[in-house]
Amino acid sequence: MDSSITITPRFSVKMLEKALRLYTPSLSEKPFAEFLADKCDDLGFENIHIDEVGNLIATKGSGSPKILLCGHMDTVPGKIKVKNDNGFLYGRGASDAKAPLMSMLLAAATMLNHTGTVVFAAVVDEEGNATGIKSLVKQKLDIDYAIFGEPSGIRNITIAYKGRIAINLKINVGNSAHASAPWLAKNAIDEAYVFISALKNELEGNQANKPKGMLLTATLTEIKGGTSHNVTAVECDAIMDVRIPVDMNCKSVGEKIATTVQEVAKKQGVSAFYSVLDETEPFEAPHDSPLVRALTLGVIDVEKTRPQLIRKTGTGDMNIIGNALNIPVVTYGPGDPHASHTIDERVSIDEFLRSIEVFKHMLYHLKRLHGKSKQIA
Repeated sequence: MDSSITITPRFSVKMLEKALRLYTPSLSEKPFAEFLADKCDDLGFENIHIDEVGNLIATKGSGSPKILLCGHMDTVPGKIKVKNDNGFLYGRGASDAKAPLMSMLLAAATMLNHTGTVVFAAVVDEEGNATGIKSLVKQKLDIDYAIFGEPSGIRNITIAYKGRIAINLKINVGNSAHASAPWLAKNAIDEAYVFISALKNELEGNQANKPKGMLLTATLTEIKGGTSHNVTAVECDAIMDVRIPVDMNCKSVGEKIATTVQEVAKKQGVSAFYSVLDETEPFEAPHDSPLVRALTLGVIDVEKTRPQLIRKTGTGDMNIIGNALNIPVVTYGPGDPHASHTIDERVSIDEFLRSIEVFKHMLYHLKRLHGKSKQIA
């Protein structure tokens, strides 16, 4: 596995340290994008540009396969002193997700021209409204595979994320009463709980013995209603967050929601209306795809053990691009996801350096396996 550019461990760690010293909460990523553009130029990338929303995009190599290596530049707010201490690098974004982003960049930098094409993308606003990835999808990238850099731990490959439907449920009971005579009117807050219980029962029922990654969940996340401390509520608004496993889809779950709301409204004799705030389909990468196999082999080469393929209960950027482009997508990177967003966010330097090697081996295996899959097809 020859490489055109040699990346030393010392250089890699210095690069990550410099990235961590740039404070980049969502929509303040410009200094990091400019830093990456400069480094991509030094490392032999081509077509380096910052797009209209602030994403940094660059390419390396040529020919097939074409793989997108994508990570986000933004972090949650809150500064953390950058320090190298006891084998760990501390700093905001150390785990989520500057270490995964930099490890992908440094691995791609070592590619030879004839081993395929990497499109490296550092996107904005992942922690906010996903402005960056939504813009990237609209650019209709010509790619065969994608990896999102997120802290999975070096021996875990995330192959699936749940989908999501978020709804805003509005209940109106028509009139109110003084709290001293509550029997004179229905209470919209009480009625909202009738709807919420019915939705939870309908959506979450019959799921005994299912692992968490395959559970359909319906969670009340916000509720507000009433206008005074001594008057029953005429109106109540509730937001529910429904997470959809990969063996279901938004359409079937949406139909259950619609039917349940309609039936409860009729039974209770109240006015109920809901709107969909977000709808994201679940996504799972095929386990036998060249991408999953190549990354698995990369982990085995470096770690001498088979990685775990995991289904996450959250919803991420990989749903958006996987469903839009209909290609295999996984999430992978160094770092402990439980350290993300914390006051002592950190990443193991050894794990960061090993992850660069995993990505390098993955690119080598992907070239070989992609060619084989094309022959079979």
